[in-house]
Amino acid sequence: QVQLEESGGGLVQAGGSLRLSCTTRRLVFEIYNMAWYRQAPGKQRELVAAVTSGGSTTYLDSVKGRFTISRDNAKNTVYLQMNALKSEDTAVYYCTADPRYTKDPERIGADGMDYWGAGIRVTVSS
Repeated sequence: QVQLEESGGGLVQAGGSLRLSCTTRRLVFEIYNMAWYRQAPGKQRELVAAVTSGGSTTYLDSVKGRFTISRDNAKNTVYLQMNALKSEDTAVYYCTADPRYTKDPERIGADGMDYWGAGIRVTVSS
């Protein structure tokens, strides 16, 4: 059974930073596209950032320049560095994985993501 384990969430003041990590098991990590989604209370889930197996990335417009997604294949881990956090970034963040090969990071999630973590809460206080 594939497991995606998120860590690094919590409470931070506006303007602060957090780094989310997601470690996988029983997954040939390097062939998977990885993505972070989030869902705020009363809002639809949205794709925040994604990285292809080849390392190409894409971001939600509202986080561009503030968030950075990266992956370390040797550690089976994907990260989401979040800087200059705003209250509107408050949400539950989910790590996801999908094996469908693409060179275009914009395609990630178009057909769904195969695996999801349990989610981790990020709260930004204003």
